[in-house]
Amino acid sequence: PSVLWAGGVVLGLYLSFSAQSDFAPYFYDNGAGSSNGNMALLSISEDTSIGTHVYTLNGSDPEGEPVTYGMTFDKGSKEYFSVEPKSGNVTLIQTLDREVQDEIIAFVTITDGRNKVVENVRVFITDANDEKPEFLNLPLIVDVPEDAASGSSIYRVQAVDRDLGSGGSVSYYLQFTIDGHSGVLRIRSGESLDYELSRTHFVTVVAKDGGGKYHGKYQVMTSTAIITINVLDTQDSPPVFVGTPYFGFVYEVSVPGSEIFTVFAKDGDQNNPNAMHYSILSGSDGFFIINSSSGCISLTSFPVQLRNELYELKVKVAAEVGPDGFSDYSITTVTIRVVDLNNHPPTFYGENGQQNHFELTMYEHPPEGEILRGLKITVNDSDQGANAKFRLLLVGPSRVLRVVPQTVLNEAQVTIIVENSTAIDYEKYQFLTFKLLAVEIDTPERFSATADIVINLLDTNDNIPKFSSEFYIARIPENSPGGSNVVSVTATDPDSGLWGAVKYSIYGSGADLFLIHPTSGIIYTQPWASLDAEVKSKYNFYVKAEDTEGKYSLAEVFVTVLDQNDHPPEFNQNFLERTMIIGAPVKIEAVDEDAEEPNNLIEYSIMKADPDNIFDINTSTGEIKLKPYIKSMEIVQNITKQKDCRWSVVVQARDRGSPSFSTTAVVKIDITETVSRPMAAFLMQSRDNPMKALGLAISIITVMVLVTVMISTIIYFRNTKSNRITPARRIIRKRPKDQRSWTFRPRFGRSDQSFGKFFTDDETSDNHSSPRAKPPAPSAPVLPPPPPVHSRPSERLRSVPTVSGSMRSGQNKDGSGISSALVSELKMRIEQKINEANQVFF
Repeated sequence: PSVLWAGGVVLGLYLSFSAQSDFAPYFYDNGAGSSNGNMALLSISEDTSIGTHVYTLNGSDPEGEPVTYGMTFDKGSKEYFSVEPKSGNVTLIQTLDREVQDEIIAFVTITDGRNKVVENVRVFITDANDEKPEFLNLPLIVDVPEDAASGSSIYRVQAVDRDLGSGGSVSYYLQFTIDGHSGVLRIRSGESLDYELSRTHFVTVVAKDGGGKYHGKYQVMTSTAIITINVLDTQDSPPVFVGTPYFGFVYEVSVPGSEIFTVFAKDGDQNNPNAMHYSILSGSDGFFIINSSSGCISLTSFPVQLRNELYELKVKVAAEVGPDGFSDYSITTVTIRVVDLNNHPPTFYGENGQQNHFELTMYEHPPEGEILRGLKITVNDSDQGANAKFRLLLVGPSRVLRVVPQTVLNEAQVTIIVENSTAIDYEKYQFLTFKLLAVEIDTPERFSATADIVINLLDTNDNIPKFSSEFYIARIPENSPGGSNVVSVTATDPDSGLWGAVKYSIYGSGADLFLIHPTSGIIYTQPWASLDAEVKSKYNFYVKAEDTEGKYSLAEVFVTVLDQNDHPPEFNQNFLERTMIIGAPVKIEAVDEDAEEPNNLIEYSIMKADPDNIFDINTSTGEIKLKPYIKSMEIVQNITKQKDCRWSVVVQARDRGSPSFSTTAVVKIDITETVSRPMAAFLMQSRDNPMKALGLAISIITVMVLVTVMISTIIYFRNTKSNRITPARRIIRKRPKDQRSWTFRPRFGRSDQSFGKFFTDDETSDNHSSPRAKPPAPSAPVLPPPPPVHSRPSERLRSVPTVSGSMRSGQNKDGSGISSALVSELKMRIEQKINEANQVFF
């Protein structure tokens, strides 16, 4: 063909040249192995990538005109290449697959613009290892008898690879034995199939080609397929019992012919099972039979005739192979238990038979742990075994009683035990109610029984009377008549009957004026009692509440006597005399014997004064003083015509009680000026407090005596040391034997007070035999009456302290004034006594 094609080209050129002298362009024919020319005999590998430059069209024009290239394909065919018109570069634009198309027919063209040359070219697609082996006859399912011999062929696997050469060759391998070239699957040597163990096997087979290049690299392609091998059953296994172990039960209501249990077995070769045949080999003792085809075991007699509680039957099953015999067989054990039917609930019994109500009478607070022996309760369940097992429960007040036993099988004596003695209290509950329950434990029916237990309690004297309060506070007015109610106390004893009766009594140091009603608890005063708040306003004593057995409790009673305004204020006398120094007040005082305020608070007022409007009085203290404008005796003398300056004032003392009481007193007041001498001034200041003056006098005397004793002692020791004096015995003999005692009797409205002798006769004792005793305080002499005061009109009056009137000692501090004569007399007598005492020692 190439010769004919070349001849045609030459003839065409020649004719064209001859006619027009214009020759057509032409392709170079460089052979099959060149990469440029006319693409004659071009081969391309199927794994060439798209866009690869695969060839260059090359040609020439005889006249040297420029040429352009092109490529076309048959209508309807896929265009695999494209050409660049000027350069002639051919590029792959579609994927190649040799297994689909192994050659491509294309038309290449070259033209110089006037002449066009078309050539038909074939491009061959060479093989690359791009295909995997493909298994035939998928899915691969093989049926193999389970008794197939070890090493026997069971299947031939086939796979093809469309690649050429080594890439198209296939080899096989898997876990089972398989021929690598033929694909024949065999049972591995030493192994066997068993339908009962595994009915199906899944084998993965790998088909591998011989390998080849692809995209310039060497690769091996593989494919896998799963072979499903179904193992066919053969008659080689004995029957198998289903649902073992087997247990059957014979109940007390069963009758002959009752079905006890049905066994079931199936052929070990399940692909083609045979009929089963059942029989009892041993253990029935003639009481049980079995249906040979169904396997149902039945009772042949009444349950009461069964001698044993437990039967173990040996049952055989065999598979029928044919009319002449049986194949392998199997044996199992069927355990049959004779059991009681749970048709009896628990039942309580008393002394007289079946009973569901029990009563007991007992005293409260029995000892803890004591058994209530008065309750005779028996519980029974007529069933047998687990059906006769039940639990006892005691329902009622929590943790008061407990029941023993708590779990019972068939029958038991019920014991009730005291657990909390304190809760069994008659004062809280006169009776206690409990529910005794018996409930089955392990039965589906859970039968139960209930019995009522009522415990009637008897009271004991277990409580003491208790007062409503630990103490009572009462108030009663003074001067209340005898038998007046003071307060009512209440005590209760929760015990019943005579044990709850309470008797009251009263005792204590403050109970002399009071009585208590023994049953009502009302406290009242003695008929002869007279309560006086001024004498005693507080009383406290105890009351006792006691029951008939001597159990008692105490409470304390506090009684306050309320003060009444039953005492008017009282002056010590209705006529008082006072001496007033100008500028200093005088004080009067009234006493109210009432015990409490405001009954004993006193207010003072001036009812009448002569002359009038001269004096002011402090309403609270009773201090009377001149008006502020009266500052000298001249003013006083100008007010009154009387020269003695003695004025009268009527003073009223009124208490603040309700009703209010008052009393009056006339006060005679001597007006005088300030005393210049210190002693006289002190005595004047102490006119309302004579005890102060007396105390000062005694203090002076005591100091003088102590000084004298100290001086005498010093002289004595001094003379003794120097031997200048005679013995003390001789000196003491010269002392006068009779010491004249003197007393000081102030006019205080009380009896004379004797302070004893200044020195006692004990001082004449021997100084060497015993120490000298401390001399007692001297007795004050009786004061002489004050001398009269004479005043002359022509000379200035000199103020002299005087004492006018008298006051009660002890109740108030008012005293008599002391005149200058009293001071002089007192001073003279003190000096005389001191001189006499000194003469004793010298």
